Amino acid sequence: MKHEDYTNMAPGEVRARIRDGFITGQTSGMCAGYAQANLVVLPGNLAYDFLLFAQRNPRSCPLLEVTDTGSRHLHEIADGADLAREIPRYRIYRNGVLTEERTDVSDLWQDDFVSFLIGCSFSFEAELLDTNVPVRHIEENRNVPMYRTSIPCTPAGVFHGNMVVSMRPIPYELVPRAVQVTGALPRVHGAPIHIGSPETIGITHLEQPDFGEMVTIREGEVPVFWPCGVTPQNVVMESKPSLAITHAPGHMFITDIRNTELKY
Repeated sequence: MKHEDYTNMAPGEVRARIRDGFITGQTSGMCAGYAQANLVVLPGNLAYDFLLFAQRNPRSCPLLEVTDTGSRHLHEIADGADLAREIPRYRIYRNGVLTEERTDVSDLWQDDFVSFLIGCSFSFEAELLDTNVPVRHIEENRNVPMYRTSIPCTPAGVFHGNMVVSMRPIPYELVPRAVQVTGALPRVHGAPIHIGSPETIGITHLEQPDFGEMVTIREGEVPVFWPCGVTPQNVVMESKPSLAITHAPGHMFITDIRNTELKY
């Protein structure tokens, strides 16, 4: 089954296919109208520091749900979903170093783990498309390009580092519409953090994203940058906790919450 066949499928059905190993790729465009989420899993002794970090950096880390200690299951955004098996691809970091990627982390789960679900900009893409704003990486069936920036996050406890942004090329005349549409969804990153001039925020090679894949920028379009939920992965690499599990960039958790429920 091709990626585009999942556009109008229910989140629970897509998560079941992920759980059974049928979907291992990126999730942009899947379950149109439903929010997607980034994942950060940390040992309990680091949970408060990260919770504080997320609260201090709501643009890049808007919290959708935090689990009970040791629980693999959600209650609010997808009741009963299994966080160890229902994301297409996970990353495991040890002392800040990416050591492996896998499609199931059940055997790594610890009794003290706390999971953080963070809003994802994939969530507002259906809203952009509904208002005739193009989303190039969906058109080209690629992962969204993401970049490390020079924008510092507010540190908390052991966690520190710079913001990561996602980029979508937008026709000049549609930039105000894109700002308005996404600004109404602050729990999935909201309005852009920067428009044009990537070097101003420390991006020196736009054609070489740090995460994801480059997309075509056409004549008359401007690169528009949104805060990104891959920021915690950059922070993990900077802060070097003993163990952290995240989603692989672009391989998100698909929630049962509609985007309209996350608007102002």
